[in-house]
Amino acid sequence: MTFMKRFHVVLGTAAALAAVALAAAPESARAEFPDKNLTLVVPYGAGGGTDIGARLLSKDLEPLVKQPVIVQNITGGGGWTGWGTLASAKPDGYTLGLLNAPSFYMGYLDPKLGRKERLESFTPLINHVIDYVVITVVPGSPYKTVKDLVEAAKEKPGTISITAHGVGGDEHLAIMQLERMTGAKFKVIHNKATPESKSQVLGNHVQVLACNLSEIVTEVKDNQLRVLGVMSPTRSRFLPTSPTFKEQGYDIEASVSRGIAGPAGLPKDVEEKLVAWLDKVVTSKEHQEKADSLFLELRSIKGDAYRKFLKDNEQTVKDLMGW
Repeated sequence: MTFMKRFHVVLGTAAALAAVALAAAPESARAEFPDKNLTLVVPYGAGGGTDIGARLLSKDLEPLVKQPVIVQNITGGGGWTGWGTLASAKPDGYTLGLLNAPSFYMGYLDPKLGRKERLESFTPLINHVIDYVVITVVPGSPYKTVKDLVEAAKEKPGTISITAHGVGGDEHLAIMQLERMTGAKFKVIHNKATPESKSQVLGNHVQVLACNLSEIVTEVKDNQLRVLGVMSPTRSRFLPTSPTFKEQGYDIEASVSRGIAGPAGLPKDVEEKLVAWLDKVVTSKEHQEKADSLFLELRSIKGDAYRKFLKDNEQTVKDLMGW
């Protein structure tokens, strides 16, 4: 009996010493990150703008991390089924996800929704794409400029229909900014996705299309749609003849940004590795050429600068929505 007791004590002591040794082991002695596949959570369905950009990024990231990067579409809840999954994931760098601002903010800023997550529930790593809001009409529309549209909306408030894609989304916030600046009032038609909105406008069921620039370049070049204005600081290289709102006297910038984040609490060394790899992809010539073919404007904003970018955008949403 005595022998058995001593045997267990020795084993227990050995196990404890092994655990202490492992915890104290230098970083070089631990498994090198990553030693298995990464998951990239996309909070929207396959085939949309977010999904297309994510798959482009994941494919070009794989050679750098030397592991598969698997895109996982987790839809529902205005994106928050996916974002909730990301926030609750183990903070080890193996689960990443797309953050879409400003749509992302609504799930926790809206007091009626009562979500517990916040921006601080995530580790923002890098911005990938900036896609500016553009206002277009069909070629036969009586509105030739942003001023034409604004004056008509002031003369007959709430009668000119314009598309958006959810309360607090980038198009909706852009329309709200234009209304506050000018005193105009539009009839906002919310749809689930831009293809539905394009069909409504091209079919003359809705008068004005508000969406992201990458989504209408083809229709503009094919003369199916005419641009009234782009809410970008300078003219887009994809539509160089289309004027900005600023050129027309309306100092408004509005866009959707799509970036990569992990859950809060990522180890600093893992965060630094991921930021370096992602930045190398986003700034590479090869990735840029692929993005150009999809009319996606890449913009790398890293680490602390990306966190500030998101926080500033969060404040803009609070101000516009009154939260």
